[in-house]
Amino acid sequence: MRLDKFLKVSRLIKRRTVANEACDAGRVTINGKPAKASTNVKVGDVIEIAFGTKNVKVRVLDIQDTTKKDEAKDLFEYVS
Repeated sequence: MRLDKFLKVSRLIKRRTVANEACDAGRVTINGKPAKASTNVKVGDVIEIAFGTKNVKVRVLDIQDTTKKDEAKDLFEYVS
């Protein structure tokens, strides 16, 4: 699954266009490497997103094309 779509489906970022812009600006990394919006996401990848002064680091647990709001949190776990 594409990175921008995963970020939207998992609700880490609300809209796919915003996820695209974050990737283009270099604020998203996968396994420590800068990632484009089209980068393929696999189970076990560690995604880090820079939101202004706050960084969010998550590990991908599952990949689904669509999810309900309460099930979205099951797609990833926070990494400290």
